[in-house]
Amino acid sequence: MNDREKKAADMFACSVKERAMFEAGIKMGTIYHQFVGVPVDLSSVEILERSIEQGVLVQPYVDSVTVRIDRSHFREKSDEYGYMSLTGNMLDVKLTIRIDDVKVTAEMRYMKDLNYPLMYISDSS
Repeated sequence: MNDREKKAADMFACSVKERAMFEAGIKMGTIYHQFVGVPVDLSSVEILERSIEQGVLVQPYVDSVTVRIDRSHFREKSDEYGYMSLTGNMLDVKLTIRIDDVKVTAEMRYMKDLNYPLMYISDSS
């Protein structure tokens, strides 16, 4: 750990596991609030998935991230106005945060029974 990382780590009054969970929440919130509303259609959905992943991967402690956008919401574009805006119920995200020996996996999935794109910790060790 370099001096900069140590200085940041010293600011956290919690365990490494709690910090990893905090970091996961920050990343999930970033994905949701930064990308919901972005224009998208079938021709750009894969590029958007990779762009979101690459944007998250450059952030601290991200070990891996997978973004899937549910294509069942899309129709073929019939004219210039045939695009959609990304919504929370289209996002399926899984990311892993690793700090030291601690690994936390967080997910975002649209839960039909809750009518809500739930963000949650699915694994921690």
